[in-house]
Amino acid sequence: MNGGPSGFNNAPVTRGVIVASALFTVFFGLQGRSNKLGFSYLDIFQKPQLWKIIVSTYAFTSTPEMMFGLYLLYYFRVFERQIGSNKYTVFILFSLIVSFFLGSATLALLKDPSSLITAGPYGLIFSSFVPFFFDIPVSTRFRLFGFNFSDKSFIYLAGLQLLLSSWKRSILPGICGIIAGSLYRMNIFYIRRAKLPDFIASLFSRVSWPSTGSPSAATGIRSVPATAPSYAGRQVERNYPTPVVGSVEPSDDSVAMLVSMGFDQDSARQALVQARNDVNVATNILLEAQSH
Repeated sequence: MNGGPSGFNNAPVTRGVIVASALFTVFFGLQGRSNKLGFSYLDIFQKPQLWKIIVSTYAFTSTPEMMFGLYLLYYFRVFERQIGSNKYTVFILFSLIVSFFLGSATLALLKDPSSLITAGPYGLIFSSFVPFFFDIPVSTRFRLFGFNFSDKSFIYLAGLQLLLSSWKRSILPGICGIIAGSLYRMNIFYIRRAKLPDFIASLFSRVSWPSTGSPSAATGIRSVPATAPSYAGRQVERNYPTPVVGSVEPSDDSVAMLVSMGFDQDSARQALVQARNDVNVATNILLEAQSH
């Protein structure tokens, strides 16, 4: 099971989070300061250290935690491809902020100076397990040593390993992340409709590194009003590119990525043809068709 085609194609935000997390972890590890990361009741309520809180949001305290954490972040890039980089950035901010305040509230209730929340993007990682549980279908099942497993089991096992990596220090932010992901899924304050201002999204797209993989087929092409493919007997009117006679057949990787999101293979292929093999546009076509 994978998160779609390899690399960070159509997932620049995920790439930025992973690079930042890896750099902070390595930097503080080489300086021997990893054990000083994380934050406690004192860091928040008595001697606030903003830099420590910001760095602790990204940097892991050990190499094993970093390996499992970055692996999960890399896999969960499928959600950025599904909802788009703009909304995924909102999801990241919501997950990190809500999980931080939940963790801070817990520390305030305990009022124990020795209580510490481990460093790392635990809020984002475990918030992502909520859409993973509900939205990613099981594609294969198998038995091992008398137990039933699926292709999703490996992701759950990696998450369990990370959750228990620092025991109480990691369990608390993990639970807070799951709560944050649940609140996002419940669309509290209509958060799932929120988008960043266009100028911020545009600025990010300019400063982000070029995506790996095949370039977007819609780049430089003007979208014109067109009718989206019919799914479940419905027609959805949107401004999507008009199909071109002799258009390139959708790649197997693009189809596989949409199928991994839970879409039907034939519908995914038809949407890719309509979107001129642009995965983001095809995803929007499929999601809008389902919502009508």
